[in-house]
Amino acid sequence: MRVRVPRLHRTASFAALLGGLVLPASAFADSTTITTLPPVSVTANRVPTAAEETGSALTVITREDLEQRQTRVLSDALREVPGVAVNRTGPMGTLTQLRIRGSEGNQTLVLIDGIEVNDPASDSEYDFANLLAGDVERVEVLRGPQSALYGSDAVGGVVNIVTRRGSGAPRFGAAVEGGSFGTAAGRASFGTGTDRYDLFLSGQGVTSDGVSVADKRLGNPEKDGYRNGTLTGNAAVRPTERSEIAVTGRYTRFRTDTDGFVGGRGAIDDGTSTAGEQVFGRLQGKIAFLDGKWEHIVGLTHGRQQRDYRDDAKTVTSRYDGRKTKADYQTNLTLNSGPADHVLTAAVEHEEDKAISRSAFSSFDRSIGSTGLVGQYKLGLFDRLTLTGSVRHDENDLFRDATTWRTTAAYLIEDSGTKLRASYGTGVKNPTLFELYGYTATYAGNPNLKPERAHGWDAGFDQALWGRRATVDGTWFDQRIRDLITGTGRTSVNMPGESHIRGFELGLSVEPLDRLTVRGSYTWTDGEDSAGAELVRRPKQLASLTVNYRFLEDRANANLGVVYNGRSSDWAYDLFYNRQVVNLTPYTLVNMAGSYALSEGVELFGRVENLFDRRYQEVWTYGAPGRAGHLGLRLSL
Repeated sequence: MRVRVPRLHRTASFAALLGGLVLPASAFADSTTITTLPPVSVTANRVPTAAEETGSALTVITREDLEQRQTRVLSDALREVPGVAVNRTGPMGTLTQLRIRGSEGNQTLVLIDGIEVNDPASDSEYDFANLLAGDVERVEVLRGPQSALYGSDAVGGVVNIVTRRGSGAPRFGAAVEGGSFGTAAGRASFGTGTDRYDLFLSGQGVTSDGVSVADKRLGNPEKDGYRNGTLTGNAAVRPTERSEIAVTGRYTRFRTDTDGFVGGRGAIDDGTSTAGEQVFGRLQGKIAFLDGKWEHIVGLTHGRQQRDYRDDAKTVTSRYDGRKTKADYQTNLTLNSGPADHVLTAAVEHEEDKAISRSAFSSFDRSIGSTGLVGQYKLGLFDRLTLTGSVRHDENDLFRDATTWRTTAAYLIEDSGTKLRASYGTGVKNPTLFELYGYTATYAGNPNLKPERAHGWDAGFDQALWGRRATVDGTWFDQRIRDLITGTGRTSVNMPGESHIRGFELGLSVEPLDRLTVRGSYTWTDGEDSAGAELVRRPKQLASLTVNYRFLEDRANANLGVVYNGRSSDWAYDLFYNRQVVNLTPYTLVNMAGSYALSEGVELFGRVENLFDRRYQEVWTYGAPGRAGHLGLRLSL
């Protein structure tokens, strides 16, 4: 028997924006499962792990969640994940950072179809601004230090994004929509597959006249537009039952109108913009022996992210080009001996990062290479207790070798539907190439920076109630980071001592009636640096509530979503770019969405975002969109 843990955020809504091979209305009948974890997750231990065996805190967003919520940009759905804070510097298309459990944005590793997409030419973090959700199948958010499995960038956690794959008879899907702020979006996709092969192709795009990036309430009326076009594709062939060769690729081209920033005032209207492109690809081979018990996976990935910053005259004033190439090999051996199940994992990875900058202020071209060795042992006893131990050793071109480790435990009490879990891990975050060597008009890199080091633990439970129509979960977490890298306004430095972050996460999921689901989550986070000052852009309190109802024999769906961001702080800069802490006001956003199947394969959908026209800032002096409505039509053939 499996504990069905609460899905803390079946993100509101009904049919996915740009829904491509979108589910027809009849498919809503399959969306009532009350589970936060899928039956099997690969992210938690790098090997397939059942929900009841997972000792780390893991939340999953499914395609059904995104479609019900009508999510256009994936970061909007991540706002409902416990422990996750999202900060956007203005409307859609502007810099979007994600922080897990109070860690910094560049302390979260982001994977798309197995490709590391953290940008070497920025602060080695991933900007979620341009990640459209129309082709996403599943998102797994793994919280807590994971460097023992994934290396330097995984101090705070891992976000693993898996895109859709083709299956069954050939199917075509398309969607179009339009709405407020001169926004139009569309998507088309094709998928097919058998036991021997699969293929999926997708194209999606959005264009918007937008609203001002700088807060309109501060005298900035100019509209700042946004354009995004994304192409994705994947294919796989399986020559035998236990072998596969797969390839995946993703291309995004975007343009975002931005605003200037002046010391003493913050963001102000001007005619600047940012344009860029992202290219990611992976080739992977997989084969298994001994009746599938001994698996080998080899892969090669490459990614490139380029950003051009343009002035009022549309002249490129600076260009940043980040490139990441990685080769990896992993082997998993599964053994069974009476009441015990054993999984032994070993992996080796080699990665080359390169950052190139060209500007009027300075230019640099720097690279860094690293090799990581990973070992893990997973033990299952009596179908109740699961223990894992992981260790990783990294050799780096610029810094001292680092060894990190992690251990987890999960214990299942079947009679009461209870799972108890705990994890402990260490982490390391190397300074980024930009922090070391970057240079702008107001910033100079610091080549004397040393790596950040972290250790943290969490403990929690998942409890099924009311005949498994309700579930509740809770997690306490505690993490310390030594030598935290922080900006001073003009450069970056290591803060001596330890920064301390602690808090707890609560989740509830209830199905009081057939076709009616209610889900909620709450997170409290307390983070201080080594000097006792509050860590900025980390709301003390985060909460979400989602209510979803299917009716008219599943032809119609209605969704209500509420997101609360509590008080947080940010940096404000004076005329000479010296900084001081300012408080940002709490806010609550209410979103509504609904859909109706006009016929088989034809669906009308619409939504209202920010229903009560709430005005707020997530970053000092940067605004946010007001109330917006959207209406669209989706086809599935």
